[in-house]
Amino acid sequence: MKAVVLYGQEDIRIEEVDRPKIGDDEVLVRVRATGVCGSDMPRVLGTGAHYYPIILGHEFSGQVAEIGSKVSNVAVGDKVSGAPLMPCHKCIDCSKGHYSQCKNYSFIGSRTSGSWAEYVKMPAINAVKLPDELGFVEGAFLEPITVALHGLFVMDFKGGTDLAIVGMGTIGLLTLQCAKALGAKNIYAFDIDDEKLDIAKEYGAHACINTGKQGFKDEIWKATNDRGFEQVIETAGVEFTEKLSLEIASNKGNVMFIGTPSKPISLEPREFEYINRKELTVRGSWMSYSAPFPGKEWELAAYYLNREQIKVDRLIDRKIGMESIASAFNDLKVPGKVKGKILMEV
Repeated sequence: MKAVVLYGQEDIRIEEVDRPKIGDDEVLVRVRATGVCGSDMPRVLGTGAHYYPIILGHEFSGQVAEIGSKVSNVAVGDKVSGAPLMPCHKCIDCSKGHYSQCKNYSFIGSRTSGSWAEYVKMPAINAVKLPDELGFVEGAFLEPITVALHGLFVMDFKGGTDLAIVGMGTIGLLTLQCAKALGAKNIYAFDIDDEKLDIAKEYGAHACINTGKQGFKDEIWKATNDRGFEQVIETAGVEFTEKLSLEIASNKGNVMFIGTPSKPISLEPREFEYINRKELTVRGSWMSYSAPFPGKEWELAAYYLNREQIKVDRLIDRKIGMESIASAFNDLKVPGKVKGKILMEV
């Protein structure tokens, strides 16, 4: 089969490699669409890959091409997305349904060969059937949608209240739509990019606030009668937005950090005191799984996509073939040049 193979830092090659062979409890999927995730950038542009050579890719959809002898949950020809986490299903965390905290896990496209290829294999339990009406491009968004849903579930999100979402990248815009589907009252979107805020408005934000403009905090206090927001979700993973999330939360507020920082973050005593003085509940969210595996996040993501309660058309920067992957990463090196998700159609 043809695959995108990473041999080292910025060393991407299109090659013919052996098609994966499946076991009794595995399925082989003919990949139709697969995404480039932010977590792939340090693997390709830096030295973040676990080993070389490796086939990356963990956001994907396709059709089942082959099933093992013990597989009964999907059939050849089924349209599926793949949950990339492969937990051990044996440790204490797995027994409690905390699969994201499994220390003995593997991961498609990171620790084992992924979906930047014509075929990818996975345990049958990881195959999530998609509605026939759903396109492969939409199906490739299932994994990032589940990340958004999982964060909302972990923070015990309550519908009927106002919500602030700080950061309108792909995860932020998906979190906005998920929160709206789950019954959020008024959603306030924060970003420094007016283009992203325009998309947020189109996707259901009640108000959009540009944090790069002077006086933006006055808008927050006016909107909340000087109280701040009862619920705040941070999705950007940078120091400014993480500090801002603590500042704009109300007394007894609930703050969820979905964004993953790539640089050190330091808090001044007065900034840390937001947690103390306001008695905030501060949580983190990691990946997107719950019991029974892979979890209700995956079922709901497909459901909301199929009902068009979640839309992804404005989140796509471009669709490419395998031969364009290297040039796409060259563009990703230029700040602001890539405005959304890069999708590879295979």
